[in-house]
Amino acid sequence: MKKQSIGWTALIYGGLALWLILASLPIVWTAIISLRQYVDAFSIPIKWIAPITFDNYTSLWIDKAFYKNFLNTVIVTVGTVSISLTVGCLAGYALSRYRGSLGFWLLIIALVFRSLPHSTLLPSFYVMFDAVGIRNEYFTLILVLVAINQPFTIWMLRSFFVNIPQELDEAALVDGCSRFQAFRRVIIPVMWPGVVTTGLFSFLLAYNDFLLSSSLVNADKMTMPAAIANAINAESEAFLMQGVAGAVSITIPLIILVIIFQKQIVSGLTQGAVKG
Repeated sequence: MKKQSIGWTALIYGGLALWLILASLPIVWTAIISLRQYVDAFSIPIKWIAPITFDNYTSLWIDKAFYKNFLNTVIVTVGTVSISLTVGCLAGYALSRYRGSLGFWLLIIALVFRSLPHSTLLPSFYVMFDAVGIRNEYFTLILVLVAINQPFTIWMLRSFFVNIPQELDEAALVDGCSRFQAFRRVIIPVMWPGVVTTGLFSFLLAYNDFLLSSSLVNADKMTMPAAIANAINAESEAFLMQGVAGAVSITIPLIILVIIFQKQIVSGLTQGAVKG
């Protein structure tokens, strides 16, 4: 029995190691290419050793002013996450404590709306915002991203709120707290890992958005994914290498974010898996 257990453990770790190699290989190779000239990056046969250069990053961030797209991404992402979590926490808490049938149907409607492809919603948003002259604005893009992301945020946060005993609410009310004070001072601290986990998913939606950013706003307000796509699609070797450098640049903040919040993310996911 012990040998069989060791065999399964070795098989699991071997599978995880293989998955890690296959998953990280494209990222590592892209990072290597971004530090080469076009001739060395796409040479046949492959040059495993080539001179290192940071010209691609310099031309991207300085010459192409990619820092503006980075700032656009920060504005859109922070706005989307802030609004999504605020509305999602309030709605999720209310729906977790509401026992009527109306709450169930509201969740079903939200789920149906979330299941619609973004491409089916884009034309109506575009026509409506363009007609009133607010299409090329940050808050317009944020509003659309919040509308698309909100059903998922509400569903996910509600699942965390449901796992919190209502006795905590009642104890806070007995101690003199209002309903909102109980929510803010007692419930939110208890389920904070769930808020962080949900915030990460909201962050990824806004941070990685391409379709809405490339359609609803002009080039001066585009986020990084749309700007990178424009560079890669351009018929120029220099623009292509800038796009590769941009792909690496856009990945680094995600890695840093996961490293910083890894404990809260694991705690939130584990809480949902164990109690959900």
